[in-house]
Amino acid sequence: MRVLTTTRRRMKDTTRRTLHDGAFGVPLVLMVPAAAGLAFLVLPLAGLLVRAPWHAVATRMAGPPVLEALRLSLVTSSAATVAAVLGGVPLAWMLARVAFRGKGVVRALVTVPLILPPVVGGVALLALLGRHGLIGTWLGSSLHLTAPFTPAAVVLAETFMAAPFLVISVEGALRGADSRFEESATVLGASRWTVFRRVTLPLVAPGIAAGVALCWARALGEFGATVTFAGSFPGRPPTMPLAVYLALESDPEAAVALSLVLLLVSVTVLAVLRRHWVNAA
Repeated sequence: MRVLTTTRRRMKDTTRRTLHDGAFGVPLVLMVPAAAGLAFLVLPLAGLLVRAPWHAVATRMAGPPVLEALRLSLVTSSAATVAAVLGGVPLAWMLARVAFRGKGVVRALVTVPLILPPVVGGVALLALLGRHGLIGTWLGSSLHLTAPFTPAAVVLAETFMAAPFLVISVEGALRGADSRFEESATVLGASRWTVFRRVTLPLVAPGIAAGVALCWARALGEFGATVTFAGSFPGRPPTMPLAVYLALESDPEAAVALSLVLLLVSVTVLAVLRRHWVNAA
């Protein structure tokens, strides 16, 4: 009886502590700032939805300036994503599968654009490809090519800022993939290219898809590097983020309507990646 009584008391004490600490044993002292942090992240989006001119969204979105900005953003972000895939997937494979001296430095350099201020990224591109840049001078004098302040500059800026998302996602997928399938294919006589094309790529296809979605969404929303390296000129159609910035000065309702499009794209990307993240968790 004494043992049973002691056990009951311990259970009551445990239940009492659990209720005091909150759900799943989380202290209330942490739940309050957690709720405040969540509100800080969610309420601005709610404010955007509340302030949106829903009665005029369709009319504003159907206007030629908005459609041209949307078209330019879709084209450039898609081109940037293709460029990122062509260079990023092999780079991710090298970081995940090849052992070489200085790999940590290379990985760190790849992730620099993730934390680099976008404006600094644009200045870096100017220093490399500008008219007086390291490569830009040769391009202009020998090939008569000018990269800055052209549509190609938009693609370059978006690729520079968005490609690391693809590389990191694909490298993580490669590290998590079972390498025994690749080893078996190699033992059976398949070449390295065949193993990569027929075995490795199908194994990491979900990771590549996630990286492509993140890269495309990041490229679509790129502003700082784009406006620094590609510029903004009257009469030239801007990208969607730049159109939002310009509309804030003259037509705030149009800026809100354009922001809704970018918000919809972000939510769509999250919905596409939800299964990938849930499975990874």
